[in-house]
Amino acid sequence: MEHSATIDSPQQVMELAKSNTLISPRFYTTDYAAMDKLDVSPVRAEWDLMMAEYEGDNNIDHFQRNAEFTSEIHELDPALKKEFLDFLITSVTSEFSGCVLYNEIRKNVENPEIKKLMTYMTRDESRHAGFINASLKDFGLGVDLNGLKRTKAYTYFKPKYIFYATYLSEKIGYARYITIYRQLERHPEKRFHPIFRWFERWCNDEYRHGESFALIMRANPHLLKGFNLLWVRFFLLAVYATMFVRDHTRPMLHEAMGIDSTEYDYQVFDICSEISKQVFPIVLDTNNPKFRAGLSTLFDVSNKFSSAKQQGGLIGTCKMGIQAVRGLWTFGRLYMMPVIRSELPSTVRMAPAW
Repeated sequence: MEHSATIDSPQQVMELAKSNTLISPRFYTTDYAAMDKLDVSPVRAEWDLMMAEYEGDNNIDHFQRNAEFTSEIHELDPALKKEFLDFLITSVTSEFSGCVLYNEIRKNVENPEIKKLMTYMTRDESRHAGFINASLKDFGLGVDLNGLKRTKAYTYFKPKYIFYATYLSEKIGYARYITIYRQLERHPEKRFHPIFRWFERWCNDEYRHGESFALIMRANPHLLKGFNLLWVRFFLLAVYATMFVRDHTRPMLHEAMGIDSTEYDYQVFDICSEISKQVFPIVLDTNNPKFRAGLSTLFDVSNKFSSAKQQGGLIGTCKMGIQAVRGLWTFGRLYMMPVIRSELPSTVRMAPAW
């Protein structure tokens, strides 16, 4: 779907949520039999502590809208409103994607440890998706989540791909939310919607979800060695590149918060890299000028590809092909750049206290 000047109908919202582009959130399925065989005994102490945190459910009372929330909602500039709605639609789709995946794993495994983990994570992601969707409904544009589950295309990922991608998605979600929250705490006049006040405690869930997959990977160290490091590198780059391109399509959203999109992204990358050093023996050199130039090229490719698609016809198709080759070449060059080696700690850090 090509983005229109406004997002003003439930049909547009569903089309955006169902779209499967390179930068849109996807729904996943996996090998449930392989998930069922996972053994967490090598990290038993940390695992039991994690399960106790989930059971304690320190956010049970958090995702509730109060009178103060409602009183802070006001009309937005049309251009900002469109970018904010796009942000909400992407966010609810991403959160609900996790909910669907974790629930399907829960239903299809007998392993009591994995079933328990997926039950807790389904609970959390359901709350997140519902809370964001409530803000969309304030604009009369909520996502039909049951319809989305039935109609959105699913992508098959091996369990290890799920571990790498979901770990990074949860950690980068933590870094994004806490960076925005801290910025708006410093500049409350920039907080144009009340949902941002919920981001601080929300981060607890994002961080803990990432740590859950970190423990699974540490319990199965072959996932962090040899050929598998090529996949780690791929998902690091894919997650960072996706975030960079997506964020730069919303310049007014960040400007309204007093944030420069590029500076914000690299701050998030720095936070995510520091966290992921606890699990991955490699991180990307995101401060390398060549790396930064490459991400900028990918954003330019995305813009020109979209313009060519709108143009249509033979010429538009040829231009799309040129940009696709250019994008693959740029991604390949970024992938081959030297990485930074990291020393793994003896234990995984738990979620920080607020």
